[in-house]
Amino acid sequence: MVPRPLKIGLSARLMHAPPSELGFRGKTLQYLEQSIAHWIMSHGAIVLMIPTLGADAGVSRRGISVRSYVRELDGLVLQGGADVSPRSYGKQPMRADWAGDIVRDRYEMELLHEFMAQGKPVLGICRGAQLMNVAMGGTLFQDIATECPQAIRHVDSDLYDELHHEILFEPGSRLAGLYEGLERAQVTSIHHQAVDRLGSDLVVDARASADGIVEAIRWRGAGYAAGVQWHPEFHGATQGLLDSAPIVLDFLAAAQRMREPQGG
Repeated sequence: MVPRPLKIGLSARLMHAPPSELGFRGKTLQYLEQSIAHWIMSHGAIVLMIPTLGADAGVSRRGISVRSYVRELDGLVLQGGADVSPRSYGKQPMRADWAGDIVRDRYEMELLHEFMAQGKPVLGICRGAQLMNVAMGGTLFQDIATECPQAIRHVDSDLYDELHHEILFEPGSRLAGLYEGLERAQVTSIHHQAVDRLGSDLVVDARASADGIVEAIRWRGAGYAAGVQWHPEFHGATQGLLDSAPIVLDFLAAAQRMREPQGG
């Protein structure tokens, strides 16, 4: 009997005010960037985008609960996108355009906590890693260039996913184990926010070699929750960038292990 493929939930990006030319005036769109779905699917898993469960992402359930959704899935990937709101970690935005998306924050934090409560793995990508840190009680730099003036460039609107920098794996970390024999690597850099104070029970797995900015985190608990600041789904076969396969295969292996006692 062929085993059932893993079903991986992917958090939605939210577009609260779509451009009028799209034809959705006054509506909110929920969407994904295809590279991240294809990255997971290319390793044999089914990807299902998880919609928010109420207009304010947490009140009106309309007959279905987050718990019910999570019960049907084997793991969660939190994708990139809009800034995490400083209000989600008790700060005020330093600038209006850094206010972030608190609706999405609440929706994703509820998903994160429920997946962890049900013993199912979570992988955060870029914003997803930052959201994980905030959900665990940590804080963020609202803007690296402003708050860490000694830092290298971590985002370039013109280069977008062609801006790369070097990371160093923390000795003894899980990432170092996944990339045995590799101490440093080149990754994409598309973020102006970053982890500041580390959340409870989280450890750093990698940092930017040039300035020490946190680039990967991991939960120390009994389950599986990890986040990377770069976009492994954008690496593909790009020469010189870190092979993205070990990250997704490690996540999917955790999902398989956690599913097995339940059967199916």
